[in-house]
Amino acid sequence: MNDTGCNITVYESFPLVQLCVYIPVFLSGSVLNALALWVFCCKLGKWTETRVYMANLALADCLLLLTLPFKILSHFYQLKVDTWCLFLEGAYFINRLMSISVITVVAADRYLTIKYPLKAKVLRSPLKAALASGFLWTVIICMISIIKTLEDRQQGELCFEKSSTEPSVITLCAIIGGFFIPLIISSFCSIQVIAELMRKRNENRHKEKLMRKAVYIVSANMTVFILCFLPLYLGHLLRFIMDSTSPSCSAIQRVNNFVHLASVLANMNCCLDAICYYFVNKEFKEASPKLAKTRSEASKVAEIQLP
Repeated sequence: MNDTGCNITVYESFPLVQLCVYIPVFLSGSVLNALALWVFCCKLGKWTETRVYMANLALADCLLLLTLPFKILSHFYQLKVDTWCLFLEGAYFINRLMSISVITVVAADRYLTIKYPLKAKVLRSPLKAALASGFLWTVIICMISIIKTLEDRQQGELCFEKSSTEPSVITLCAIIGGFFIPLIISSFCSIQVIAELMRKRNENRHKEKLMRKAVYIVSANMTVFILCFLPLYLGHLLRFIMDSTSPSCSAIQRVNNFVHLASVLANMNCCLDAICYYFVNKEFKEASPKLAKTRSEASKVAEIQLP
């Protein structure tokens, strides 16, 4: 057992940092994601696989944004762990993991579409995408509920804070399964898609501009995903290692401060996702007339452009 006697808490100025960042993130992100959700559900015509996934991504981002005001209040007023706190923490982590999972599934869907177009016609459908999304919601909600039930949280601990220096194997499994495995999958699929697009661009010079735009979009999606989430989960992993090796309390406190700052960056991903919706839709509209002559090729290129 690791018992250093440390009292790990968020640094004093962090609530103010959250307030300055989360107010514009909450306002802009809520409007943009709500608008995207309305467009996906009400304004577009035929449902497609990508549209189903994007609607679920927008929903997850909207719900995560709704937890941010409570996260700010919990740090300002140093709210203690209780039933309401555990519910808020659960909702916060459910929607973050759902966002990561949907981004990963979309990357895999792109890969399947461009690398195995014939198999994709059999394996992909809007109904299957809806079922996959429902399965993800169910698994993630059950997983977070189990984690929150098994966590050894004391009544005196602060909400949204790991005050104890006891290493948590459950947390380690959530870090690996909730981010690092999706990171490997999405990175592999995105790299393969980019390589295939580059090859097709060389073979089809008359579509070079269209292919180049698709490469930029896939690359940008992967870059945003890594920049937003990797620092946070590296911080969580480092915190687990330090809790396991009994370093000084000051070292653990510094890592804890880094995790809190990295979480601010991760939550900004909600706004960046919404910005992607706009650019993807714009590029898709420009590309559609050029691809109308060859419907089979159009479906491949159109799908890989979506985030």
